[in-house]
Amino acid sequence: MIRIAIFFCCLVFSASISFASGQVSPKEKSALVDLYNNTNGAEWNTSWDLNAPVDTWKGIEVKDGHVVGITLFMNNLSGTLPESIGDLKHITQLNLAFNQITGVLPKDIVKLEKLKVFRLEMNRIKGAIPSGVGNFKELEVFSMFNNFLSGPIPETFGKLKNLKELNLSSNNIKGVIPKSIGKLSNLEALGLFENRLEGQIPAEIGNLVELKELVLSNNQLGGEIPKEFGQLASLEVLQLQNNQFNSFNALHNMDTKQFLVLDTDDKSLNPRFKDIQFERTRMADTKFEDEEENE
Repeated sequence: MIRIAIFFCCLVFSASISFASGQVSPKEKSALVDLYNNTNGAEWNTSWDLNAPVDTWKGIEVKDGHVVGITLFMNNLSGTLPESIGDLKHITQLNLAFNQITGVLPKDIVKLEKLKVFRLEMNRIKGAIPSGVGNFKELEVFSMFNNFLSGPIPETFGKLKNLKELNLSSNNIKGVIPKSIGKLSNLEALGLFENRLEGQIPAEIGNLVELKELVLSNNQLGGEIPKEFGQLASLEVLQLQNNQFNSFNALHNMDTKQFLVLDTDDKSLNPRFKDIQFERTRMADTKFEDEEENE
């Protein structure tokens, strides 16, 4: 019994040393190395020393021997995301925004079921959003504005009960706005600006009582503005311009004083633009500002 106890203590001690030194499982480290190799890691603004402990690598957060965060925002990543990224099953934050990532989303990315923050905005990613996004049950932020996404908005977004921000602006997304979006009772910001969306705005959007920002400009949406918009008491930013609506009666019945920003094609609704600072990721003119600055 004494020998077993000593052996057990040695196991615990060796494990603690491994965690303390920032090491992770070979499978997780291999997935990170694949990310490095696939996205031209040697040319990153801040590269990795692959011989050093994983927790010393820029943007990598390790907890209890697992990779739980990757933040490589604006770090000159170019190339495609590896399929093995799905092996990082303990990750809660993935932020690869403002890089030059191309290709499509790996099919195994939907295995990252502990994700809370998913940021891939301002890249060059194409293809459809996988329907498996409904697996991200803990997700609070999904942001992929300014890419080349196509296909429809998956109905499965409606399963993400913790979602607070959904931004798919400035892509090539087609089809209708799913009614399931109305199930996102915690949603505070919905950005679908500059896509190819058509049809009517679903009345279910009126269920989003926490919604503060709704940006649907520059699409092909039509019909009437749902009367259920009157239930959006928290709404502060509403941008609907450059669509094909035939009636704005629902907006006339709202208290427009609640809006900090109001922009529509109905000239009788005087546009409102209060002198406030917005996160640039959420304003409808984001794409044009960034293009001008990069010229």
